[in-house]
Amino acid sequence: MTAELVRGQNHTLPQTRLEIRVSAGTPVVAGATLGDERGTVHGIEWIAHPGSPQLPGLEVSKQAAADHRLAVDLDAVPAAVYRVTVLLALPMEAGGPVRFGAVAAPFVAVTGLEGTEIATFTLTGLDAESAVAALEIYRRQGDWKVRAVGQGYAGGLAAMLADQGVTGAAELARSIHEAVARGMARSVAPPPPRTPEGDRVRHTAAIGDPAPPVAPSAGPAPTLPTPATGPTTDSTAGGPTAGPSAGPTGPINYAHPRRQATAPPPPPPTAPSAEPGRPAQPVAGDATGWSMEERLYNQVWGMFEDLARTTAAYRSAVDFAESRMDQELDRALSDPRSRIGGAGDRARQEARAKRDQLTDRAREALDRDLAQLAAESAVVEPALPAAFAAWDNPVWHAYRVPMEIPMALRIGDLHLPENPDLHIPLLVRLPLERGIWVDSGRTASEAAALTDTDRLRRLAMDNAVAHAARLLAVYPAGEFSVHVIDAAGSAATALAPLVNSGVLAGPPAAGAGGVASVLARLTRRVDLVQMAIRAGAADSLPPDLDTAEQLLIVNDFPHGFDDRAVTQLRYLADEGPSVGVHLLMVADREDASAYGPVLDPLWRSLLRITPVADDHLADPWVGHAWTYEPLRTPAGSRVLEQVLAQVAAARRTGRRP
Repeated sequence: MTAELVRGQNHTLPQTRLEIRVSAGTPVVAGATLGDERGTVHGIEWIAHPGSPQLPGLEVSKQAAADHRLAVDLDAVPAAVYRVTVLLALPMEAGGPVRFGAVAAPFVAVTGLEGTEIATFTLTGLDAESAVAALEIYRRQGDWKVRAVGQGYAGGLAAMLADQGVTGAAELARSIHEAVARGMARSVAPPPPRTPEGDRVRHTAAIGDPAPPVAPSAGPAPTLPTPATGPTTDSTAGGPTAGPSAGPTGPINYAHPRRQATAPPPPPPTAPSAEPGRPAQPVAGDATGWSMEERLYNQVWGMFEDLARTTAAYRSAVDFAESRMDQELDRALSDPRSRIGGAGDRARQEARAKRDQLTDRAREALDRDLAQLAAESAVVEPALPAAFAAWDNPVWHAYRVPMEIPMALRIGDLHLPENPDLHIPLLVRLPLERGIWVDSGRTASEAAALTDTDRLRRLAMDNAVAHAARLLAVYPAGEFSVHVIDAAGSAATALAPLVNSGVLAGPPAAGAGGVASVLARLTRRVDLVQMAIRAGAADSLPPDLDTAEQLLIVNDFPHGFDDRAVTQLRYLADEGPSVGVHLLMVADREDASAYGPVLDPLWRSLLRITPVADDHLADPWVGHAWTYEPLRTPAGSRVLEQVLAQVAAARRTGRRP
């Protein structure tokens, strides 16, 4: 039976291998400290946080999230540890909440590995505090217990760490928040919270069954796409049913016109199982939504989450098997008598056999889940609309200029090493909620190491042109404009499809003068639209102002940029998305190293993708490193040119919805 704790109450723990699950409703930082008998923390090596997530017997999330799972093995903590304190803090992100009193009360549950709740605690009564010691697990007379603490700190993470005796608490808190900011920059933004009616339908018992031990899970993070009911959050894409637009009246409204505030209808009935006891055949659109497009979008996100969590369960089970084998070997071989004769060899064989048995069972469960997801992917991919489809999907051959904006746009694929052939479409919400940076530098990936520098730069610009073409293709005619800064003129070949089709707002800008002219025009546009929105007078904008959404492609940054131009670019990255001005940067960060940390906020504000395969993106639930694969047009195909020709023709005829 679950013990529902109140502040100060304790409860005996029936087992030593646990999960601590946190649900906060807004991204929070989760960490833990190890303390001695008096609760003193003896240095930073006794603190688990996103920048250093693992300690003996303890693992925390690598990023800020609304949901976390912390893994705890009390048998593996050092003998000197008598207390494990779970800490929560609000991340120091611009525009985010600064006190717990402004957000929903966090909920913490201590569970067994199979998910059964042992004790829960809701942290009510918080107000000005931005950090809180949620609960502590402590050892007394050989038994482990959990106590609900709920001690908040208005001074934030630094004050909380100082209270536990940590030397240099302010500096450590600053480094933790910097690690969180880096993690948020690389994380794919999750969908908004779903209502009970909005849960994804799962056909297979395998994915829904109790899983082996699960690694720490990070909930919603701030950085890329987003589906389901409610408004969206970060670092990333868009989803079906967010609240109604709060944008201005008149000709400018950059909120998605079909996002609803009420719960969407349930998915349609699915095909019955062919045989009793076997999972039903997967069906395209088996998620909630107001339209098939929205259902497919939510289904893709459901597949993404399923793959993240089932892989986490597998990896955690393997880690547990290895840890258990090591402990059994240590116990067996610590006795000198076991080293005589064959006792030691038998102990090793038995420990390894148990490890192999646990690992094989975990792999069987993983393979079962992967097979179901692969079958679902095979059904979903052919059913995707053009905005969600890869370039080789036949839907592009039947392309027509749309009459309304789609829910999201596919900008690549993601996969994990456990099954590299199972690709999950990476969908970003429209309108774009953050800019995109195509990294043309040499990364640590194997694909980048095998590609010379010049080719990487060419591939990066080709990738940017393809993304711009997709954006032009999925917007109604005349509702999306593209500008290009190519200061050195080095991207003429890559830009040819955009230039030759006539879809650009003007010729690519070259030289310092061209850079200054384009940036001044777009900066003026952002200023005017912001002033009109604040004044509630969108109808009073100058008649020459293009109210279509704007995309600025910047090649070879910072070539041609002076300090003023760099400042304007940062302004566009920060303020532009909310008023329909977006960045698509093609740059090598090393080329801009002379600016030092001045440009760090710029890089963090953009979604980084690569022209070749690279495992730099993280999911918002568990924090796996996912390999990003860019979309490519089929060899010899002219689909890109054909699509752009239709966009250009629609613009010439002035056809608008």
